[in-house]
Amino acid sequence: MSEPMDAPGRVPAYTRTFFGHPFGLSTLFITEMWERFSFYGIRPLMILYMTAAMASGGFGMERTQAAAIVGIYAGSVYLSSLPGGWVADRLLGLRRAIMLGAVLISAGHISIGLSSFAGTRTPFFLGLILIVLGTGLLKPNISAIVGDLYPEGGARRDAGFSIFYMGINTGSFLGFLVAGFLGEKVGWHFGFGAAGVGMLLGLATFATRAKKTLGSLGEEPTKHPDPVVQAKKERTAKIITGTGLAILVAVILLAVTGILPLNPEKIAQNMTYVLVGVAVAYFGYLFLLGGLTSEEKKRIAVIAILFVAAAIFWSAFEQAPTSLNLFARDFTQRVIFGWEVPSTWFQTINALGIIVLAPFFAALWTRLGPRDFSPPFKFAMGLFFAGLGFVVMILAANLVVGSGGSLKVSPMWLVVSYIFQTFGELCLSPVGLSSMTKLSPRRFVGQMMGIWFLASAVGNLIGGLVGGHVDPEKLEQMPQLFIYTAGALLAAALLLGALTPVIKKYLHRSTT
Repeated sequence: MSEPMDAPGRVPAYTRTFFGHPFGLSTLFITEMWERFSFYGIRPLMILYMTAAMASGGFGMERTQAAAIVGIYAGSVYLSSLPGGWVADRLLGLRRAIMLGAVLISAGHISIGLSSFAGTRTPFFLGLILIVLGTGLLKPNISAIVGDLYPEGGARRDAGFSIFYMGINTGSFLGFLVAGFLGEKVGWHFGFGAAGVGMLLGLATFATRAKKTLGSLGEEPTKHPDPVVQAKKERTAKIITGTGLAILVAVILLAVTGILPLNPEKIAQNMTYVLVGVAVAYFGYLFLLGGLTSEEKKRIAVIAILFVAAAIFWSAFEQAPTSLNLFARDFTQRVIFGWEVPSTWFQTINALGIIVLAPFFAALWTRLGPRDFSPPFKFAMGLFFAGLGFVVMILAANLVVGSGGSLKVSPMWLVVSYIFQTFGELCLSPVGLSSMTKLSPRRFVGQMMGIWFLASAVGNLIGGLVGGHVDPEKLEQMPQLFIYTAGALLAAALLLGALTPVIKKYLHRSTT
C-alpha cells in the first residue's frame, strides 16, 4: 500500500529520523510521555490522599490498607497488559488498541477529577478501574510498535528502547513535579486533574500523528491464512472479552452496593498468589501446547528467567510510592529556606536520573557492539544496584529508630538510595523491554509484552503489601522491611550472575 506523505516538497515523515532513529519513535515517545505523566502524577498522591484525615479532604484510611490499594491499582495496571496484548493480537491490532486505551485512560481521569463534587468515593475508584483497562490496551502495544520500528534488531533496537524509556521518565518527572505540587500544596483534586489534562494531550498526539509517522505499522492484527480459522479465532476472542467485561461490571456493582465487602490487604495477597500461578500456567502452556519450535522454547525459557528477576526487582523498586514516599513525608527533613518540599518531589530524582543518563546508557550499549554485556548480566547488575539503594535505607531507618522517631534525617539518604535504584533501572528495564521483542515468537509478541508487565504487576502488589510498614507508631518495622528487601535483591543478583554463562549460550543460539 502507498504510504502517506507530508506537505508537498517535504520529506515523508516516516523517512525522517528522531535522534538518529525512525521518526515514528517521536510519536510513540510523546504519547507514552503524557501517559506516564498521568499515571505517575496520581500514583504517589494516592497513599497521601487516602491516609489524610477526612477533615483534610482525604479518606482517613489506615496505612496498610491504603498501601495495599496502591499496590492493587498499580499491579492491575500492569496485569491488564496481558489481556490487552492478547486483544490487540486477536482483534484490534496494535494501533487501534493504543487509541482505545488512551480514550479509556482519559475517561478515568475525568471520573477521578469529578469525584470531589460527587460526595462519594465511587467515581474515584471507578476512575482507577478505567485507567487500568486503558493502560492494559495502550502500554504493551505501544512498546511492541517500538520493537517493530527495528526489524533488524540488535544493539540499535536496545538504543531505541532506551530513548523511548527517556520519554517515559520525562513524563514521570513532570507528573511528580506538577501533579505532586498541586496535590500536596493546592488541593488533592487539582493534582488529579492535572494528570488528566496530560493524558488528553497524549491522546491528541497519537490521534493526529500516528498515520503520518508510523505508516502501516500495527494497523492490523496478525491473521491466520485460513479465513475460516481466523473467523473462529475472532469469535472466540469476542466471547472471552465480553465475558470478562461482564464479570468486571458485576463485581463493581456488588462492591458499590455493599453486597461484596472488600479487604484491600487480603485482595492484594490473593492477587499475588494468583498472578504467580498465572505466570507458571502460561509458561507451561507455551511449552506444552504453544506449538513452539525447539529454538522458540529456548527463547521462552530465557524470558521466564528474566521474568522472575524482574518481579524481584520491581517488588523493591515499586516501594517508591508507598514505603519510601511515607519515609519522605514522616522522617525526612524537607524544609529548605523556610519552604517545605513536597514529599512526592523526591521521586523526581529517579525520573531525572533516567532522563540525564538514558542517552549515555544507550550510547554505551551501542558502542560496545559485539562486546556488549548480555541481557541476563545487565539484569544482575540492575538487581545489585537496587540492593545497594536499600542498604542505604537500612542505615537511614536505624538512625530514625535510634532517636525514637524524633529525628528527621537528611534528604541525602533518599537521594543516594534513588540514584542507586536509577542505575539499576537503567540496567534492567529498557533492556527487558527490548529482550521481550527480540526473544518473543512473532505470533506471541503482544502477549510476551504482557508477560513482561505481569512481572511489574507482581512487584507492585508486593511493594503495596509491605509499603505500609513505615509508621511512626511502629518504628521497628522499618529496618526489617529494608533489610529483607536488600537481601532479596542482592541474593537474586548473585544467583542470576552465576547463571549468566548458561543463559548467554541459549541467547546466542537463538539470535544467530
